[in-house]
Amino acid sequence: MSFQNPFEVETPAGAEGWEETYPYYARFAEARRESEEGRFWFFDGMHNPEPIFPFDTIMTENWWVACNQMTTRVFLVPPAWGIDHRIVNGYLYISPSTLSDPAVIAERAEYFGRRAGHYFENWQEIYDAWIVKAEDCIERLKALEFTPLPEIEDEAMVTGHRGVYSGYDLLTTYDRLIENLFEMGSYHFEMLNLGYGAYLTFREFCQSAFPGITDQTVARMVAGIDILMFRPDDEVRKLAALALELGLADAISDHHAPVDALAEIGRRERGDEWLAALEAAKEPWFWYSTGAGYTHTDRAWADDLRLPFNAMRGYIEKLEAGEPVERPLERIVEERERMTGEYAELLPTDEDRAAFGELVQLARTVYPYVENHNFYVEHWHHSLFWNKVRELGDLFAAAGFIEDREDIFYLHRNEIHSALYDLIISWAAGTDGAGPTHWPPIVARRRDIREALKGWTPPPALGVPPEDISEPITIMLWGITQETIDQWLGAGEAASNGDLRGVAASPGKARGRARVVTKPEHLHQVETGEILVCRVTAPSWAPVFSRIAAAVSDVGGIMAHTAIVSREYGLPAVVGTGFATQRVQTGQLIEVDGNEGVVRIVETA
Repeated sequence: MSFQNPFEVETPAGAEGWEETYPYYARFAEARRESEEGRFWFFDGMHNPEPIFPFDTIMTENWWVACNQMTTRVFLVPPAWGIDHRIVNGYLYISPSTLSDPAVIAERAEYFGRRAGHYFENWQEIYDAWIVKAEDCIERLKALEFTPLPEIEDEAMVTGHRGVYSGYDLLTTYDRLIENLFEMGSYHFEMLNLGYGAYLTFREFCQSAFPGITDQTVARMVAGIDILMFRPDDEVRKLAALALELGLADAISDHHAPVDALAEIGRRERGDEWLAALEAAKEPWFWYSTGAGYTHTDRAWADDLRLPFNAMRGYIEKLEAGEPVERPLERIVEERERMTGEYAELLPTDEDRAAFGELVQLARTVYPYVENHNFYVEHWHHSLFWNKVRELGDLFAAAGFIEDREDIFYLHRNEIHSALYDLIISWAAGTDGAGPTHWPPIVARRRDIREALKGWTPPPALGVPPEDISEPITIMLWGITQETIDQWLGAGEAASNGDLRGVAASPGKARGRARVVTKPEHLHQVETGEILVCRVTAPSWAPVFSRIAAAVSDVGGIMAHTAIVSREYGLPAVVGTGFATQRVQTGQLIEVDGNEGVVRIVETA
């Protein structure tokens, strides 16, 4: 039994010609048909839940190279052979590959042991140097400026004998912008796959030593670590406490629009003190994208304050009621140590216990990077990157190439290079550029195509399902198992009463009214005590977890963000349900069983 052949997927009405929007190498091709239609491709709703904007393909193409080169060419992870990409009707599908030749795997294992061993033995030193590189990359991104071409070059351009002028500067600044993104993309995966590798080695040891141990139990033995993904939430809690201390809490609680709350605080005595604290927290902690950071439509807190202000209102309510607002870190650490100790005692020899201890310690050592890189890369850097592209969009809009700065995202990055040269030619020659007549109709057509593609529901998978799902990253991050594939094919046994099954990501049970969130900009609607139902969460959603009773997601495995954050907040969670956002409605009473991985609809809204 197979999924739909990728070559037989029909184009939605109104989206004809969508192929021109994306690079030829990212599309299924007749010349590669034999190999492509015989593979298993699954929809990557974790990173790109909606049709990809032409410019935003820079992110998927970025990790297509950066992630794979680290796996296949740099560290030579023994059984892995990359994750391929294809775009179908604007949606990203990916296909992981593994090696099967024992001789090749053994040869690669020698390289991996030596190279990965170097990183593991010097992890903290390398990680400290990584932070310096990442921050330097961010500072160079900040320094890039897209300034309008002058009517007359400044006198200093002449007397300084520089020899290159504003047109050159504009073109090369764009080159630096793209290079900067790819540079950070390489840093992104420098240590990430190794971090996963250390965890996977610990997981494999546990599965061998303790038959039947669950992924949830293994994950809980490395939980309770202070990581950067929670720092913005810490800042929001501090701001909530300061608002109470200064007598400003009502200004935040009574005004749901941040702009109104800020205006009211500005009029209050000591309001300037709170506003100064807010500005101090913003840089860099509010450069947190409300999504995965892979699309320009997911704005950062710094650009849209609704999410942090909604979280502040929740913290103020709890503080006024005398309830704790801190993450239950101490309790989670105690539980982690208890479980680790109990499992260590089950091992038969001191040698086994020593190996177990070394592996769990390595997993805990590398785990912070696995999450912390998100702040530096997908959030701080990428949020700034998208805004730099918008600055360039302002120049094109002023020249009539596009109507609005946001229209620039309907152009692929290589097309922008051509458009820039057109702009520079018209400036230098003093003639009319082709851009004002060439690009507006293209942007309009692509906007219509994307709207049509948004109405299409991408199937969860295409092609031929594998005989066995053994690739660990696919299982851990996307939550794709043999059971998942069986459910997608309609062959799996459904939970009783039509309930949803998924990955048991964080233990416990909870009942509450559902709040279905399919877009990050709707997060501010989440109310205290509700159960969050979403496609997938991002690290920046952490403040929401202080208000909800449980979490459910369509996408994800035991190491997806929804799972990790839920465990750190002690909330029940079921991830990788596939269809929760389609089957559950806001207001319905539902029950989440994080022990068994079941979501039950108790009653309709």
